[in-house]
Amino acid sequence: MKKQQWIVILSGLVILMGLYFFGRTKPNITKSPAGMTTGAGHAEEEALETSQILATAKSRLTPEQQARVTSMENSITRGDVKTQKEQLYGQLASFWKDSAHVFEPFIYYLGEKSKLENSEKSLTFAAHLYLKQLIGVDQHALQVWMANQAADLFRLALKLNPGNDSSKIGLGSSYIFGASGASSPMEGIQTILEVSRRDSTNMYAQFMLGYGGIVTGQYDKAIERLNHVVKVQPDNTEAVFLLAEAYERHGENAKAAEWYEKGKQFVQNPAVRQEIDKRIEELK
Repeated sequence: MKKQQWIVILSGLVILMGLYFFGRTKPNITKSPAGMTTGAGHAEEEALETSQILATAKSRLTPEQQARVTSMENSITRGDVKTQKEQLYGQLASFWKDSAHVFEPFIYYLGEKSKLENSEKSLTFAAHLYLKQLIGVDQHALQVWMANQAADLFRLALKLNPGNDSSKIGLGSSYIFGASGASSPMEGIQTILEVSRRDSTNMYAQFMLGYGGIVTGQYDKAIERLNHVVKVQPDNTEAVFLLAEAYERHGENAKAAEWYEKGKQFVQNPAVRQEIDKRIEELK
């Protein structure tokens, strides 16, 4: 496993442990020639379309499952189309979650259903699920697609409740991960800073500012924010691992090893624990 990828995958695994068991849909992406990079430093990639993600996921189903999905997709008739769509999107979300175990189509249809319901609760639930899952995604174009989907849902939620700090932080976090609507990840950080300056006890804001510090290379600021989070929330598994990564990227190997060791206590999976031990040994 590549050094640059393992901790992101690990943190994504830890935060989602016990939540869902999903496969991963990775459509083939046409990459631009090496050397072409985006502002975030990633190799420039062709943007993923929702239709491409859904088609790729569907192509990997059994013939029986494909026929079932097609039947559901074609079930809309005349009459109360909105209600039919709500029911259909709910059925499709359940299929992809419970039968196919593929996250992207599940959350897409859950999000579409929430848009039709237009309730703050359902919109923010789907949006936060996108954010939680995209942290463990190692394909940049897919991560950006998920960030854009989350941002759309947070914007709709904020129209219903403009004062919801959690939605403001979620929208800023979506920008950090590449959602359109912001000129750079720093704009997302500024959105979250507006909340943290008003309420320094908001640990979600502090955590995402720490994550944003890692994304933007401001490791000293990330360390400061994440130390604050783990002091208040010592069992915040992801914050512990992100703090270890921030120390490692800042060149403080001894502190990084210390926090990887602390994080290991939260992990039961033997293979993951072995990866942590390897990282600790490499840092000595």
